[in-house]
This record gives sequence, structure tokens and C-alpha cells, in this order.
Amino acid sequence: MLHTFILGMGRAGEGLHLPALFRVRAAIPDLLAPGRIIVHDPFRPPPDVAGVVAVGTLEEAAGRTPPHRTVVHLCTPPHIRSGMLERLAELGYRKIIIEKPLALDLMGLAAIARTRRRWGLDITVATHWLHSSLTNRLRAAVDSEEFGRLRGIRVVQNKPRFTRSATVPGHPTAFDVEMPHALAVVLTLAGGARIADASWTDMVTDQLRLPRLGRARLRLDHRSGVRTEIDSDLTSPVRERRITLDFEGATLVGHYPCSDADHTAQLRVVIEGRDQTCSAFADDALSAFVRSTYTRYARFPSAPGALPVQIDAVRLLNEAKELCAAHEPDTGRHKEVRRVHGVR
Repeated sequence: MLHTFILGMGRAGEGLHLPALFRVRAAIPDLLAPGRIIVHDPFRPPPDVAGVVAVGTLEEAAGRTPPHRTVVHLCTPPHIRSGMLERLAELGYRKIIIEKPLALDLMGLAAIARTRRRWGLDITVATHWLHSSLTNRLRAAVDSEEFGRLRGIRVVQNKPRFTRSATVPGHPTAFDVEMPHALAVVLTLAGGARIADASWTDMVTDQLRLPRLGRARLRLDHRSGVRTEIDSDLTSPVRERRITLDFEGATLVGHYPCSDADHTAQLRVVIEGRDQTCSAFADDALSAFVRSTYTRYARFPSAPGALPVQIDAVRLLNEAKELCAAHEPDTGRHKEVRRVHGVR
């Protein structure tokens, strides 16, 4: 059995990873070690949650469970992850789940790569859409060519995120919030790609302006010939996670669950000249991700998992951000971004 240590108890750690761990433990009792889950957050007071024990330091956590038999969920803000990863490695941890995005830029990616090689870390990125039941159905349709060849993909990620963007620093652009989930999926479905176009907008209300945190758009040309459009709007008044696959003979429209309040996905198949078919089905992607990752750590240590896709996603997102920045007027905007996010 594997132990668990959650580092970072913000929205991802306490709100998403912890409940998924409890669900997996209840469903598969022999996968996770019994006892309270160890947590630590250097920036927040200990959570008042049953089944959890908070520790004051990383060293204290390492003394409670054997690091080599412990899976770390690294859920700290992206800009401090490489330093935390180094400290964890020095304490003997090797199995580490990193909350998306893996890195914010190529420098951060290189720092993580150096630490990974130096200590032999087995890193998994928590882009759990890859373990979604909806994604599995879409992948089956692509692989089987039941509807002909895949020609195009469109992804819409609408998610109002005004308050969180204003109060929780760590994601410098809209490309770093929801986009990594969608990008991992489209790279898995259609293969490697290059940037065709990218754009971003500011988040603006009557009280604030957050540069680059409004809407992010990305167009990709895949080497397979597929074209992808991803639109992630953090200023939308509604929530929606929709993916559309255009095949030669049909269009598939899928809706991922929009929150942890309801783990149900939907899929609609539209074929010209026929009645469309609709289905709704259970899709707890994060629990499926936790179950799959812990099983792999227990049985197949050091297997690469989906890490190559995540590295490619970081590269593409970095290129998209550089393209957007190159088209911005030089008006001191970079200084403004740093001030908004508290980096001096």
C-alpha cells in the first residue's frame, strides 16, 4: 500500500485531490494505506478536515511515513514548484503528482527536468481529463475510425474566475488555468502539433484589470492534418467544458463535468440524415486519475505515463504566450503584470 502526502492545501489540494483520495480509498481499500492523510501548507493554517493530519514541515512529514512508499501531491503555486520538488527529492520522495500546469515557461520546465534526472523522480501531471470516460470514448472513436478520419477539434472552456484570479496569485495568464487540460487531450487524440495562432485578453471589471487573465485562444495544426481550436474564457458568465470532434462522417459533441458537484458527462453523435444520439454517463475523471496513478506507482514504478504529452503541452503554451506578448505594445505592461501578481 502507498501512503499519501499533500503539499499545498488550496483549491487543488483540499478541494479536489483530497476528496478524490477519499473516494478512491472507499472504493479500493487495499490501494491506499490506512490512517490519516498527511498534509502541509506553508501559506495556510491547518485544515479542519476529518481523516487528515497537518504537519509543520516537510521533514516532519518524511518522519511519519517512508518517503519511498509515499505519493506526494504537489499542489503549491506553479512559480515555486521547482524549489519544492528539489526539497522533496532531498528527503527521499520519488513518486510525485504535480498539479497542472507542469511549468509556466521553459526555464521552469528545465529546472524540473534537472531535478527529475538528478534524483530519478517519477513525475505525473494531474491533467485528469486524460482519464475521463468522455475522453476514452472520443479516443475510441478516433482509433476505430468508425466515423471516418478525424478532421478537426474545437474545445470551449468557459469558467468565470474573477474572484479567484484577483485573490490567488500563481497563474500569470489565462493559458495557465484551464488550457493545459484541453491541450493534453487534443495532443493525445490528434498527435503532435505546431502553433498556428494565439491570442489573449485582459480580465476587466469596474474595479480591476488583470492583464492576460481574461480569455485565451489557441489554434493548432497537427502533423496528422487535424486542425484544433481551443477557446478558454475566464470572464464568461456561464460554465461549460465542451469538446467537438469533426469526422468525415459525423460530429461528436462532448460535455465534460463543470465542477466537482456533479461527475456526469454527456456525448452527442450527429450524423447527417440520421437522428442524433445522446448519452449521459458517470465521469469522475480525477478519481480515475488517482486510481490509475497509484496503481502504476505500485506496480510499474518509473514508467513514463503521460509525461511526454505534458512536456509538449508546456512547450506549446510557452510558444503561444511568447507569440501573444510579441504582439503587445511596449507600454510597461510587463511591469504591470508583475505588480498584479505580487512579484517584485
